[in-house]
Amino acid sequence: MKLYTATRAPNPRRVLMFMAEKAITGIEFVTIDLNAGEHKAENYHAKVPVSRVPALEFDDGRVLSETRAICTWLEGAHPEHNLMGVDFEERAFIEMHDRRVEWYWMLPIANCVRHTHPGLAVLEKPQFADFGASQGQRVRESAKWLDGSLARQPWIAGERFTIADITAFCALEFARLMKFNAGAEGFAALQAWRDRVAERESARAM
Repeated sequence: MKLYTATRAPNPRRVLMFMAEKAITGIEFVTIDLNAGEHKAENYHAKVPVSRVPALEFDDGRVLSETRAICTWLEGAHPEHNLMGVDFEERAFIEMHDRRVEWYWMLPIANCVRHTHPGLAVLEKPQFADFGASQGQRVRESAKWLDGSLARQPWIAGERFTIADITAFCALEFARLMKFNAGAEGFAALQAWRDRVAERESARAM
């Protein structure tokens, strides 16, 4: 089994952090150089028609892509410790929080970075600076919501660490490329949560 990943990219990091939380081993890592365009090479495109990372290739040749789908498979294959919910009700609420973080936190961060950072110009052609700047404002609006939530509860989805924390953390770390610092911008609860997550062993998986 192989996991196709990429350095510094937030979605592959989500899967690596998820695996580290569960202490999953026995999967070969294959690094795809995005700047060199390896994700668009014919051999990789044949495996993943959308030319994105991460992707999990099974020994029988099947390929599972999309971060959430990969984590769902890993959760089923390695149930402990649980990160996505122990029953249907908890799974639904954790997924709600994870989806919110994906759409209203991670996506604007990615859009801002992709359209404003010169190092991403090779991947985002053309870059639209005005759009990127508008996404930066959306990031700060979402930071207010997350900061308020984390002032009331210790983790993104409630009382325990879940996949939603992994998604939010990897997005926040990627936001360094847009020079966003939660503490410096007055989001104390968000910064304190970030610092707690950063202390976890899994946070070093990247």
